[in-house]
Amino acid sequence: YFPRLGRYNLNFYDADRACRDQDAVVASVDQLHDAFQEGMNWCNAGWLSDGSVQYPITSPREPCGGKNTAPGIRSYGLRDKDKNHYDVFCFSSHYNGRFYYLIHPSKLTYDEAVRACQKDGAEIAKVGQMFVAWKLKGYDRCDPGWLADGSVRYPISKPKRRCSPTEAAVRFNGFPDKKHKLYGVYCFKGQN
Repeated sequence: YFPRLGRYNLNFYDADRACRDQDAVVASVDQLHDAFQEGMNWCNAGWLSDGSVQYPITSPREPCGGKNTAPGIRSYGLRDKDKNHYDVFCFSSHYNGRFYYLIHPSKLTYDEAVRACQKDGAEIAKVGQMFVAWKLKGYDRCDPGWLADGSVRYPISKPKRRCSPTEAAVRFNGFPDKKHKLYGVYCFKGQN
């Protein structure tokens, strides 16, 4: 995970808070290893719960570990938790509620998206909730939508020609200007 500020902007403590804000925790080394075994290929170094910084590469290439190297988890080792800045690997496996794309007659600004979810008795979904719905529930929707952190993403479980043609993934459309009416919204309704 990386925030609106961009890549490599989180010290360890900010990384921990960023994961908690997404209903997740900083991933452990074992959780990153499991994700690598399942095919995670991520060319951005991120904090792990032990204070190390690592990233998983299943398809080595320049500058991701070097194109003539074996697949694996690249490690920067333990880093200074206050001074060093990276992204973070978050982990979440709980799913108590309903994640959904809100059908709405028009595209929404970020503030309109928040209100639309509230009007539907829900809250705007968090990045962690989208990843859990995608990974554990197979959620699949080719509609970019606002999420609570101000990012726009969409989950694809079944690759399609115009939506992630080569792999299942949560696609990232960036952090657009929140005033633009270009997207729908993903909501989350927790169980009482």
